[in-house]
Amino acid sequence: MLRPRIIPCLLVHKGGLVKTQGFKSPKYVGDPINAVKIFNEKESDELIVLDIDATVNGVEPDYGLIAKLAEECRMPLCYGGGITTAAQAARIIDLGVEKVAISAAAIVNPALLGEIAAAIGRQSVVAVLDIRKRSGLFAKGYEVCTHNAKQSHKVEPVEMAVRLQEAGAGEIVVNSVDRDGEMKGYDLELARKMRDALRVPTTFLGGAGSLDDIGALVDTCGVVGAAAGSLFVFKGKYRAVLINYPSPAQKDEICRGARRFVKN
Repeated sequence: MLRPRIIPCLLVHKGGLVKTQGFKSPKYVGDPINAVKIFNEKESDELIVLDIDATVNGVEPDYGLIAKLAEECRMPLCYGGGITTAAQAARIIDLGVEKVAISAAAIVNPALLGEIAAAIGRQSVVAVLDIRKRSGLFAKGYEVCTHNAKQSHKVEPVEMAVRLQEAGAGEIVVNSVDRDGEMKGYDLELARKMRDALRVPTTFLGGAGSLDDIGALVDTCGVVGAAAGSLFVFKGKYRAVLINYPSPAQKDEICRGARRFVKN
């Protein structure tokens, strides 16, 4: 039986590992390579590493850092940040990375996902949607944003997710801007809408503050990816930096929610 994937998401800013809140105020939490070593020891299902500087600064991916991460990583690795061409994606895969994540470039040009899929295989193409609730007195629903939530796009998120799926994405990551770093739970309403609309593997990111939050996501959506940042780099109410990950027994308990979902 397929199992939910529990995935740490690491943010790289100026070469260091950071954690943001609402996509703002990056707090330094350590060295990315050291974090990968610890997640190796804890046998993480997968790992997502996102360079939050590359797209904003208009620069290419940091291939040197990617090579070091891939060499150290003993789990499937997804890398995103600054990827705008199929050639860049292929170069990253050649370094030993399993999947590449594309956000802003895919929103502007969904056909890019098909080009990348043709070069490296659809299973290695991940589209990331940063989504937040619309602001304003009479605003309703959600909107897609890019460039660390500095740019908004007038497109309905579920429709965009389906479009990216059809364009060539083998996986969709749904990242909740409003819940980033809040540690108060996933946006289950949004997760349910995306799960119902998509047929490719889907991962949800933003808001997890406990293993119970991951359990609630799995209970709601079944076999999905549950990604988190703060949960796996902080400990306690004062957010002391401590790399952590659920034990095998804890993961089994979470997966029971997926079994209940399938039965229903």
